[in-house]
Amino acid sequence: MTTLQTSITLGELAHELNAELQGDPAHVILGLGTLQHAQAHQLSFLANPRYRPLLATTQAGAVLMRPQDKGDFAGSALFLPNPYLAFATLSHRFDRTPTVPKGIHARAVIAESAEIPDSACIGPLAVIGEGVVIGEGSVIEAGAVIHDRVRIGAQCRIRSHVVIYHDCVLGDRVNIHAGTVIGGDGFGFANERGVWRKIAQIGRVVIGNDVDIGANTTIDRGALEDTEIHDGAIIDNQVQIAHNVVIGAHTAIAANCGVSGSTRIGKHCILAGGVGIVGHIEICDGVQITGMTMITKSINEPGSYSSGTAFDSTDNWKKMAVRLRRLDELAQRVRTLEKT
Repeated sequence: MTTLQTSITLGELAHELNAELQGDPAHVILGLGTLQHAQAHQLSFLANPRYRPLLATTQAGAVLMRPQDKGDFAGSALFLPNPYLAFATLSHRFDRTPTVPKGIHARAVIAESAEIPDSACIGPLAVIGEGVVIGEGSVIEAGAVIHDRVRIGAQCRIRSHVVIYHDCVLGDRVNIHAGTVIGGDGFGFANERGVWRKIAQIGRVVIGNDVDIGANTTIDRGALEDTEIHDGAIIDNQVQIAHNVVIGAHTAIAANCGVSGSTRIGKHCILAGGVGIVGHIEICDGVQITGMTMITKSINEPGSYSSGTAFDSTDNWKKMAVRLRRLDELAQRVRTLEKT
């Protein structure tokens, strides 16, 4: 394995980003850092106004900033409309994720009917089942298990110990982090006089292009129809997506969310950490749901939605809990007073 080594001057960065440069164009940048900890050969950025006071003390070699912030900083800077997007773009230049050599490791287990191009990489102890098709340039890391008839597109990266169950489909440029399970059985059971009888889950999981899925996430296969993750969706670590769920294009789901079965979430939605969503409802495009919110019915209008109570000191929270329990009693008393 090899790692990327790179350097670039501020002048080259300004040209690459189409940014206005303030400072020495010959100054060399070797990496990225936060405003608080960046050193003289690191580039930082200001995207959140709350970090503006750090401009006075930062040791960064240069800072990515918006033009309207020009007067706040006398040091080297690159001015452009979206500093955070520029940071995201440059992060790939300095990414130290090891590259993996092409080819099939001698200790991988490959079924005879699997179709694997020469440009792909299959790591040690990976298992590739019968009828699997893997696209050009895709990487299957050590210990991953790809069950029968799975189709994986081009330029995907399947990290160590991912399991993809039979018949699932991945588009191009899908990135799945370690420990995630795609296509396990949905939680489908019928009750017979108190005894649970398992329902065979005969759908698939179908994942579109440019999807990123974090570590230890589970996406269950459909009971009858497919579970679908559409193009450009991003799903964080430790998320549970139940059977027959549909996640719309470019929707973002943060860690520890749970989406119950047969729920449909639209495009360009954002679910913050710990959101819970009941089954068999629909959420329209352009919805933002704040952290720890519980969604119990369909949402038909774009916007931001919240539930629950904000934190407080324990003493105040206990007082609030007592008052909440008395709300019905108080409402009854108000109605009585209104009648007199």
